[in-house]
Amino acid sequence: MMKKITIRNDELYNLNDTENIMFPKYTSQLINWANQNAQGTRPKVVGQLSEVFPEYIGHSSNISLNEWEKWYKDKYPNAIDKATEKIYLQVENLKEAIVKIDKEMINNWVYDLVINKTYNGLYIQNAIIKKIALFKNTDNFRLATKEEESKGIDGFVDNVAYSIKPHSYKTMNRLSENIDAKMVYYEKTKTGLAIEIEE
Repeated sequence: MMKKITIRNDELYNLNDTENIMFPKYTSQLINWANQNAQGTRPKVVGQLSEVFPEYIGHSSNISLNEWEKWYKDKYPNAIDKATEKIYLQVENLKEAIVKIDKEMINNWVYDLVINKTYNGLYIQNAIIKKIALFKNTDNFRLATKEEESKGIDGFVDNVAYSIKPHSYKTMNRLSENIDAKMVYYEKTKTGLAIEIEE
């Protein structure tokens, strides 16, 4: 029988004799958010730490926080300063942006999330069928009826049936399904949707 134990985050600092630096409320979240935008701690800036630290362990006979810091700074002499500068510039951008945020803007943001983005995110079939019709230069298109949907059909363009699936569907076992329609696969990207249409 195995005994299960846990180590809390604050205990981890104590067990490894590292300093648990405390930040004022919300500041750590904001710095983290700025870092995500600035990409200040990406591997190209600070190294692939999941590989760098084991490399240090493998090359060091005296493992300690001070030795790790010295080893890291020797290998990446300007990395912490470069990351700091990238994040700092993004924090300055956030400072400028935050004073522009008022209740009306927040209301618009919530509306856009709840109404627009939900509609666009969950009603992809409609947009794709319309895009296929535009691509084929026709006004003859429609979404499937409930009965047609039960057969795996999502819509028609020039009376050709289309079944619209996320790109991940290709790797699923469901491919053995027999859908009497042209297959359309889509993948969400940063800039919109990447779509593959069976000819």
